[in-house]
Amino acid sequence: MVSDPRNSTPGERDRWIPDAEWQTIVANVSLVSVDLVIEHNGGVLLGKRENDPAKGEWFVPGGTVHKNESRTEAVHRVATEELGEAVVIDECLGTYEHCYETAAVDGVDSKHYLATGYRCHFERDDPEFVGDDQHSAFRVFRPPFENLHPYVRAYLDDR
Repeated sequence: MVSDPRNSTPGERDRWIPDAEWQTIVANVSLVSVDLVIEHNGGVLLGKRENDPAKGEWFVPGGTVHKNESRTEAVHRVATEELGEAVVIDECLGTYEHCYETAAVDGVDSKHYLATGYRCHFERDDPEFVGDDQHSAFRVFRPPFENLHPYVRAYLDDR
C-alpha cells in the first residue's frame, strides 16, 4: 500500500488508499502479504525495521499484495522496492498468520496479516542493497539463528 501519493510513482498513485479508508481496512480486515526469505552468502538477509509492526526487529523484507497483483508479482515488486535488487523465487514456504498488538495506523491497535513466505535468492551474485525508509540496515544472519522475532524463526525453521 502506498501511504502518501506525493512520494510515489504514477502507477503507485493509482494504488494509494486515503488514510481514513486504510484505517477502516486495517481495523476490520486481514491483510494479504508476502515475505521474502532471501538466502545469501550462506545465510538469510534480514532488515532492521524502522516502522511498526515489529519496529526495531530484524525481519525479512515483505509487503502487502496489491489488488490484481499475484503473490509472485508482489515478491518481485517488494524486492525491487525494498532492496533495489531482483530475486529468483526458489520455493513457496506456505502461508503464515501474523498477529501484532500494534498497527502504526491512528485509532487502530492491532494488525493481522496472512503472509505467504517465499524462499528466494538474488539474481546477481553481488547485489547492492539500495534500501528504503522501512529499514535502517540489512545484514546476513547465519545459523544458528538466535534472538530473532518468532515469525522470522518460523520461516527459517521451514526453509
